[in-house]
Amino acid sequence: MYVRRDSDQRIQQVSREPTSDCSEFVAADSPELLAFMTDGLPSQGIDHFQTSDLAFVRVVEDLIQVLMDKGVISFVELPEAAQDKVLERQRLRHRVAQGLDLVSDEDEDDDEVI
Repeated sequence: MYVRRDSDQRIQQVSREPTSDCSEFVAADSPELLAFMTDGLPSQGIDHFQTSDLAFVRVVEDLIQVLMDKGVISFVELPEAAQDKVLERQRLRHRVAQGLDLVSDEDEDDDEVI
């Protein structure tokens, strides 16, 4: 993204392409740019944007899994960095799923009220 700043160096205008007004490049995920883009929208601020990103990550994970299940792509065809990330997410999901099973059948018997 390309920005124009005011006299206090705050972002005043944003463009996808460089223009005569917007010539300074700022990364799209820059906290400063995100703050500018969400200004005045407290319910859809940076937290909402990040939550949306996390939800979208889940969509991408599920999409990769569907494509692999259908044989459209093979796990080994993914770049090594992508393979590492997919495996890490699978391990994290497994840990979380196991962590949610906090009460076993045996534990329930111990909780009887006398």
